[in-house]
Parts: sequence; structure tokens; C-alpha cells
Amino acid sequence: MSINKISGCIGCGECVKACPTDVIRLNSKGKAEITYPADCQICHLCRMYCPVDAISITPEKAIPVVVSWG
Repeated sequence: MSINKISGCIGCGECVKACPTDVIRLNSKGKAEITYPADCQICHLCRMYCPVDAISITPEKAIPVVVSWG
């Protein structure tokens, strides 16, 4: 995935709570995964709140970000 990569997740859910766009969910195994990557705003809150530094974020987004509401 070009937006975010989650590896080494301990399932604490801090990234889920920190995400303002609600794109991260805990899967059936209790690990975080990016459920809605197109809605990610690359704000880095998930990465900052992760206690085990399991999230890495690339600087570019796979799809363009909408910057205005028409």
C-alpha cells in the first residue's frame, strides 16, 4: 500500500482512536489495518500515537487529495 504500512501492530487501538477520518480499523485478529485508504488525509496522527512505531507513511498519496469543496 502506498499510503500507509502497518507492521508490528500490537492491537492497542491507539491509531484507531487517533484517526480523524476513521480509516483505520482493527481486523478480526485484533490488528490495525487501513480499511479506507482513499479517505486517508496523511495527517500522521496514527503514526504519532502508535506506542510501538508500527506505522510508516509515505509522503505521496495514491490518489489526489480533494482540497476544496465545491
